[in-house]
Amino acid sequence: MTKIETFKKGESEYVERAEKFTTLSDIEVKPFYTPDDIQINYHKDLGLPGEFPFVRGVYQTMYRGRLWTMRMFSGYGTAFDTNKRFKYLLEHGETGLSVAFDFPTLYGYDSDHPLAHGEVGKCGVAISSLADMEVLFDGIPLNKVTTSMTINGPAAIIWAFYIAAAENQGAQRKELGGTIQNDILKEYIAQNSYIFPPEPSMRLILDTFEFGTEELPRWNTISISGYHIREAGATAVQELAFTLADGLTYVDAALERGMNIDAFAPRLSFFFNAHNYFFEEIAKYRAARRIWAKEMKNRGATNPRSMMLRFHTQTAGVSLTAQQPLNNVVRVAIQALAAVLGGTQSLHTNSYDEAYALPTEEAVKLALRTQQIIAYETGVTDSIDPLGGSYYVEWLTNKMEEETYKYFDIIEKKGGVIECIKKGFFQNEIAKASYKYQKEVEQGKRKIVGVNCYRTDQDDEVCIPVLVVDPEVERVQCERLKKLRETRNNDKVRDALKELEKQARTENNLMPYLLKCAHAYATLGEIRETLVSVFGEYQPKDWF
Repeated sequence: MTKIETFKKGESEYVERAEKFTTLSDIEVKPFYTPDDIQINYHKDLGLPGEFPFVRGVYQTMYRGRLWTMRMFSGYGTAFDTNKRFKYLLEHGETGLSVAFDFPTLYGYDSDHPLAHGEVGKCGVAISSLADMEVLFDGIPLNKVTTSMTINGPAAIIWAFYIAAAENQGAQRKELGGTIQNDILKEYIAQNSYIFPPEPSMRLILDTFEFGTEELPRWNTISISGYHIREAGATAVQELAFTLADGLTYVDAALERGMNIDAFAPRLSFFFNAHNYFFEEIAKYRAARRIWAKEMKNRGATNPRSMMLRFHTQTAGVSLTAQQPLNNVVRVAIQALAAVLGGTQSLHTNSYDEAYALPTEEAVKLALRTQQIIAYETGVTDSIDPLGGSYYVEWLTNKMEEETYKYFDIIEKKGGVIECIKKGFFQNEIAKASYKYQKEVEQGKRKIVGVNCYRTDQDDEVCIPVLVVDPEVERVQCERLKKLRETRNNDKVRDALKELEKQARTENNLMPYLLKCAHAYATLGEIRETLVSVFGEYQPKDWF
């Protein structure tokens, strides 16, 4: 019997730390892996960088040719406050803007709506009209930067504000580059910032697909997001499976509308989490590219760009701890390294103080420096997919794909993604995974440094600078909104909203009419209520 065979049979003289080792997705990990654990046809299953099935990266040169876009998720207070933060980050080397909106904006409410009270500018920037969007990007030429906007329920409206602001700067639509998250399915699954029922929400998304394909060829009209699914408590496998299932649902809906897959698919993008289990995260990204490439090819895509899964990554907010917060610097660095080794196109690194509040300037600068150190000092960007060929990584990549297809089968048997949303399938799966993880942490089976191990007597005395949003922000924002309503051409606003309501009752694309409302300075809340009068609001069931 060989040494390898003896080891595999457990006849080792060594005692291990635990009876079983598992990933965060509960995949059991063996002591080591050999060629016997992977059956790979290199050209079929991996291919070269930039070639189908894109496991080793979507571009031929990857970071040897161009580094990932370095973004910091930024937004707080008024548009004036966030505009200053944007300029600060651009001065310190950020290469793309990423906008965080406050809760009222995420739900489509104006800042002076009763439900907005106490939340204006707290968790992101308050945007209630084109006037706010113009201030947000004042002095920042929108035909020179790319912008990512994390907005879903009212995504089409906010995008219309952005396009209108760019046009008022003198930019042409074809020059604009960036991403609108616009992923409503994961809102029903995880984050819950929805407005309309699924069917009209899907219509608005397809409208953005069509409009973007025709008018804004450089714009990613959706960022299909696993990030918030993971933040809600999902495992890496669930994040991968549910996100790709959502993406395929959008593709199938667009095909049903009659759109050409090679016309819209190249502008689809994804948004993934980077959590603590290093190799599982890398395997997740590699498996995602292969699954997407195969599924798009099966749906008739012939353009290689239609089969490329391009994605943005954000480090795991849910992993940040209020206890010993400086430990978060290390967590974020490891998570960011996993994203880079996994081949991300864009990356946001969380700040160490975000378990307390929105990040301070110093904390956000350190988070940006983390990316820059990885890019310029570690050498990991010199070779493409440097972990490719690792027996463990290739085995885990295959395993992630296998487990994802098991979920695909379950979702199909239950009637598809929208039916699964209505029945609470995704929500229950995530709740069970979240409960299991939390139980393991509380029992000490999962070690969180500074939380359930290696605590000190001084942990409760930690004092770090915290960004506090001035309550005056809400008053100033509401005053601006009041003045806007008094000084704009209200006849033009009424006409634009009336036309929008009329068109919402047809099957016409609504983006041109949303843009008319934006240019008339109709507010976010006014446009929302106009669409609600036609579409209604989504009322979820109690699934538990």
